[in-house]
This record gives sequence, structure tokens and C-alpha cells, in this order.
Amino acid sequence: MRLSIIAVGTKMPAWVEQGVAEYGRRMPRELKLEWREIPLARRGKDSRPQQLCAREGEQLLKAVPAGDRVIALDVRGKRISTEQLAQQLEGWQMSGDNYSLLIGGPDGLSSDCLERAEQRWSLSDLTLPHPLVRVLLAEQLYRAWTITVNHPYHRQ
Repeated sequence: MRLSIIAVGTKMPAWVEQGVAEYGRRMPRELKLEWREIPLARRGKDSRPQQLCAREGEQLLKAVPAGDRVIALDVRGKRISTEQLAQQLEGWQMSGDNYSLLIGGPDGLSSDCLERAEQRWSLSDLTLPHPLVRVLLAEQLYRAWTITVNHPYHRQ
């Protein structure tokens, strides 16, 4: 099974790259995390957030591998617990499908991305910077996997 995390924004700070890489190394071979970055839409004085979001959304959807099921990370999405994520992950592994998780840019995800997604998740009620979302998501995917294999990383 492959999990593609497709995110708007390039040139992340070193701590983001290191955090994502660390949790990626910890994942088992049969649950590969694949990261894809989409450049921010060019912003100017006359740029409208909705237009920028739409341009980024087009690029995000183009980067989704054919046949992948899509999950959108959206502030208005459903909040899930780590245990619920572990249950989802286990179900995904049993299905044999590949999944793409979409992380929008500063203006969020386009309506096309949200419509394409079969689920929408909110990682927090807090507003989180997009670089931090990457590390948080990588850690939570690792944590969810550890729950599914009874690894002692996660403590109740």
C-alpha cells in the first residue's frame, strides 16, 4: 500500500524535512509514505485567494496517482482521533487501495479538491501552519501504524 501526501508549497525549512524523513524511515516497507510538493500559485497585488486556490487545486489533482482514493485535510473536515486513524489505516491496508492525502496552501483546498475527496479530515480546531501539518501528519500516520501492530510507541 502506498500513501501519497500531496502538499502545496516547496522549500520547506530543514526541521520539516527532517521530521517528515524521520517518520517516513520508521514506517514499514509495506506502508510507504510518498511526498509530492506542488508550488504555490504565483501571488501578486491583484491575486484573489479563490483563483489562487483553484490553480493550486488543479495541480494537486493532477498529482494524484490514477486510481488513488483521496482524503482532503480541511479545517472544516471531520475530527478524528488517533485510534480512529489507526482503524482507518488498518482498513486501508486490508483493501489494498492506495490513498492520496491533500494538504492545501495558505488559502486552503479548492472546491474541486474537496469534491474529489471521499473524506475530509481536520487535524485540529487550531489554525496550523502548513509546514507543521506535514510533520504532524507524518507522526500521526506512524503512530496509527504502531497501534495496529501493538508497538509500544503509543501509550493510552
